[in-house]
Amino acid sequence: VQLVESGGGLVQAGGSLRLSCAASGRTFSTYAMGWFRQAPGKERNLVAAISRSGGMTYYEDSVKGRFTISRDNAKNTVYLQMNSLKPEDTAVYYCAASLNGGIYYQTRKDEYKYWGQGTQVTVSS
Repeated sequence: VQLVESGGGLVQAGGSLRLSCAASGRTFSTYAMGWFRQAPGKERNLVAAISRSGGMTYYEDSVKGRFTISRDNAKNTVYLQMNSLKPEDTAVYYCAASLNGGIYYQTRKDEYKYWGQGTQVTVSS
């Protein structure tokens, strides 16, 4: 599967952005999906994850209550709605797909096999 992110940009603190990740192929609904981010000089870490059906979601503590992950299997797309953005949210955001996880979301980075090219999110103070 090929993944293409969009929706990044420059926003002021307190603002919102919605990231989209479009997947190719007809088997999108068989993948658990995740959004990761990587700031300069730091590791790439999981921000949010969603199960194949969309019924289960996971959020890293720092984004709980501010970010929402969702998916539309009919459109082969996963979204990340980001509200109340903070300067520390500045990073390159990547979507990723995992075949492992069963009915649950996947939190292990090494279980994600397919990655997008990333989209830059910059939050100014």
